[in-house]
Amino acid sequence: MESIVKESNAYVHAHGMPYKGKILMVVSSPTVSEQTGWPIGFWAAELTHPLYVFQEAGYEVELASTEGGKIVMDGYSNPTDESGYAAHDVISLGYMQLDWFDQMLESTKKLTDVSCNGYDAIFLVGGQGPMYTFKGNHNLEKLFADFYESGKPSAVVCHATALLLGAKKSNGKPIVDGKTWTGFANAEEAYADKAVGQKIQPYWIGEEAKKIPNTNFKTAAPFSSFAIADGNLITGQQQNSGVAVARMVVQQLSK
Repeated sequence: MESIVKESNAYVHAHGMPYKGKILMVVSSPTVSEQTGWPIGFWAAELTHPLYVFQEAGYEVELASTEGGKIVMDGYSNPTDESGYAAHDVISLGYMQLDWFDQMLESTKKLTDVSCNGYDAIFLVGGQGPMYTFKGNHNLEKLFADFYESGKPSAVVCHATALLLGAKKSNGKPIVDGKTWTGFANAEEAYADKAVGQKIQPYWIGEEAKKIPNTNFKTAAPFSSFAIADGNLITGQQQNSGVAVARMVVQQLSK
């Protein structure tokens, strides 16, 4: 972590590493769950673990969010949360000690102020927020489709895959048409609901994916690292899959 530097308000790759390019990571702005009443946002590890992979590989990362400005971690994903749920997440904890990372979370670009020009790949960060802020977000659907149709690695992890339930290509066909992809599994939703004693999400991605014709939604064992690259569409099942997705992005960019 000590080797990561900040230059002219850009958050960049590991010190001494040849510059490879720039990756856009998109995060949900803070919102409130209509199901639970909890404040929700992004899942810390789904930002920090891929961020580390990208920076160590020589890529600069910029953050955008649905509304711009400050973004907030989902409570359970914060390694300092009193629940202890993510206390093992030393990568997130390490980033949280860095002033530039705090500034990065305080001042994200607004989604509508960015385009696929100037970036080599896009990575959508999950969490509970995307279930409300990504699904049906036509601006984000268009941005993601622009990256995808440009042939650039287009990655989505965990609940951010809610975007793919409605995102379409310029020809009107779903981006997932004919694709094998993954996202948060029904078994994982059931586990989470049981753990807190109530229904957490307004819908389940796995259930909604079944309603899309000519697509193959596939999941692995609950909470295992699982990612799929089908062409330049790269998807990860949940928070433990971010590194696998990020490595697939780097692998495609290295070709």
